[in-house]
Amino acid sequence: MPHFEEFYADKLRGSLGVTDAEAVLDLRGANRATAEASLKDMLERSRFGKGKTVAIRLAPPPEGGGETLFQPTGRLLLDAKRRGLIERLQTLPAQDGLGFYVSLSGKPQRPAP
Repeated sequence: MPHFEEFYADKLRGSLGVTDAEAVLDLRGANRATAEASLKDMLERSRFGKGKTVAIRLAPPPEGGGETLFQPTGRLLLDAKRRGLIERLQTLPAQDGLGFYVSLSGKPQRPAP
C-alpha cells in the first residue's frame, strides 16, 4: 500500500497474527479428521471458560498444488461464528503463513439479579 505508512497499512490489513494470540493451535501436519476434532474440542472448551484469542496454523499446499485444510477449517469456524462461539474471525497475515486468527466468545455472562 504505497499511500500509507506501514503501521497504518498493517491496521487496514488486519494484521493480528500468531504473536498477538493468547494461544496457538498448530494443525500443520494433521489430517482432516484430527484437525476437525481439535477444532471442535477447542470450541467446546471455550464455552465454559473466559474468551481468548487463538491463532490456528495450517500447512501450506504441497508442492505442485493440492488440498489444504483451509477450506474445511474455515467452514467450521464460520459456522461457530454464526452460533456465537467466535467473536472475531480473520485469516493470518502472510508472514505468519496459512491459518486463522479467532477471538473466542467464552462463557456468556449471566445478568446480575
